[in-house]
Formats: sequence, structure tokens, C-alpha cells
Amino acid sequence: MKKFCVIGNPIDHSLSPKLHNFWFKKNRIDAIYEKKLINEKEIPKLIESIRKAEINGANVTVPFKNSVIPFLDSLSSEAKKTNSVNTICIEKDKIVGHNTDIAGFELALRYINYDVKRKKALIIGAGGVSPSIIFALKNMGCENICLINRTFEKAEKIKETFNDIIIRKWGDIPEFDIVINATSMGLKKENFDLELNKFGNNKFFYDVIYNPSETNFLKSAKLGGNKIENGRMMFIYQAHQSFALWNKVLPKIDKETIEILK
Repeated sequence: MKKFCVIGNPIDHSLSPKLHNFWFKKNRIDAIYEKKLINEKEIPKLIESIRKAEINGANVTVPFKNSVIPFLDSLSSEAKKTNSVNTICIEKDKIVGHNTDIAGFELALRYINYDVKRKKALIIGAGGVSPSIIFALKNMGCENICLINRTFEKAEKIKETFNDIIIRKWGDIPEFDIVINATSMGLKKENFDLELNKFGNNKFFYDVIYNPSETNFLKSAKLGGNKIENGRMMFIYQAHQSFALWNKVLPKIDKETIEILK
């Protein structure tokens, strides 16, 4: 039996085992998927388990999308460009880091028919998923991207890679059409100290968090009369890509798949 896992801290919120084990059963693959709560010091041990084929692949979530990179043998072009890894595979005896968050976000926006061309995008947070969001937005033709983060230096670091984005200090909110919460604040049920409703309603608020399905960020936006979307479809699509990398099978995304995550 093959073994797969997702690593993170926190990890209780992750629905990855539920989704991947559902797909394993549907595709008659003899495998199991678990979640592992680890700290940063345990990353080398986890990678060694993959090298020994004790674990056949792993997903990476908050806060390790950057910190796993030094322990990998190589990166896909997307992972290298974004300096972010969410999927680890064994390829020709090498441990390779991939980034399926990019495709996950793109496909999620296409799923709801949201076109980012000629739109102004605001990204909150400069963590591990933020470069993937920027990469995806640029792929989709968004030319006006602004990034804010509590620690300004982290935003500056991302601008070194994507030098045409705008960075602003925390609280300095530009006008936007779509705002994306790329932080993990929704997991902690915290609120932002940002005036995001000052530009009126009819904006699009997107949260990469999918569990809970409606974070305080989205609840506040909804009360303000804005369109909202959580990260559930992004989660499904990035998992879809990971599953294909490990198993060379594209699982079906249908109503049943979506319903099991509600």
C-alpha cells in the first residue's frame, strides 16, 4: 500500500485526507493519505522518509511551503519561480518540489467565470501561497496587482521576483476590484484591522482558506454587499494536480467530490 500525507502546523483544518482517500477509492488505488502535524525541525526526517519510499509523496501547507525547499533535490519551473512548494514527488530517484497552487487558483476562478483582465487586484499577506496567487493572476492577464503585508520587508522580498507589482504598507489600501486574503488568519478566526469596505460594495472578496467555509473576512464582506468566494475549489483543483503527479491519473471532479467537502 502506498502512503501519502500533508504536512503543516496547524493541520487539523486540512480536508486533504478526506479528498485524496475518496479519490483513491474511486480510482481503485491501494493507498492511504494522512495528515501530519510537524515542526520545522522535523522536515529533514519527513524528506528522508520520502527518499526511502516509506512515504510516496506529500503535500505541504502552512507554514512550510518555503522551508521545505532546501531539503529537495530539484524544483519544477513554477516552484522555482515562486519559491513555493505544495507538492513533493519522487521522480527518477530524485525528490522534486512542485507548485500546484498556481493551477488551483486559476482553475478556481475559471470555475466561477471570474475574469481578472482589466481588474485591480489586492493581495493581503506575503506568505507561502502569495507568489502563487501573483503568478496565476499574471497568467490570467491581470496587470494591476498590489500586495500588502504587516511585515513590509516580506512584501519587498516578493517584489524582487515580481518587480512589476505594487507594494504598500499595512493599512494603505488602494482601490481594488478583487481582494484576496492569502494569510492564515481565517484559521484563527481573527479579524483584519483594515478598512476594506471604504470603496463601496460590489467588490469580489476571495479567501484561500476553505475550512471554515466562511471566515470572518468573508462574513464582513458579505455584510457589506460584496461577492465572496472561499478557497474550496482552489483546494480541490490543486489536489487534483497533485493526485495526477503521484498516480498518473486525473481523478474526476464532480458534484459528489465537491459535496464531500461541505
